[in-house]
Amino acid sequence: MRSQLFLLLGLWVSRASCSERARANTSDPAAETARARAEVGEGDAGRPRPRRIGARHVLVMHRESERAPESITRSRAEAQARADEVLRRARAGGDFAQLAGEFSDEPGAQARGGALGMFGRGQMVPAFEEAAFALEVNEISAVVETSFGFHVIQRTE
Repeated sequence: MRSQLFLLLGLWVSRASCSERARANTSDPAAETARARAEVGEGDAGRPRPRRIGARHVLVMHRESERAPESITRSRAEAQARADEVLRRARAGGDFAQLAGEFSDEPGAQARGGALGMFGRGQMVPAFEEAAFALEVNEISAVVETSFGFHVIQRTE
């Protein structure tokens, strides 16, 4: 009997606290809208802001790039020109996976067609993340420079 009383009391308290929370959340419609947008990931423009995306890229390194192997001897200007060529060909309808195989300095890029799989915010360097998350599905970025070199990114999911 005592355990049933505690169970009923617990249900009554949890219902009361739920309705109190509901009243507190709906008192300010603007605050409620902002809270809802944050929870579902809606951006300021009213368009959904994805929490995870899929992308592929072509990385063109130069001799000063972070983690560049000794075999990379091109200058920064040469790397940028190469990345510009990738961008031109990709936007002209070139097969992105083939371009990754031909131009990317990332190990394994040829086998994966430059695919990075799915990733969330905070997993990539900031400039890359900002560019990738700003893209629509199948859209190709401008050339993006990071400490690793120059990237051309295509959002896939």
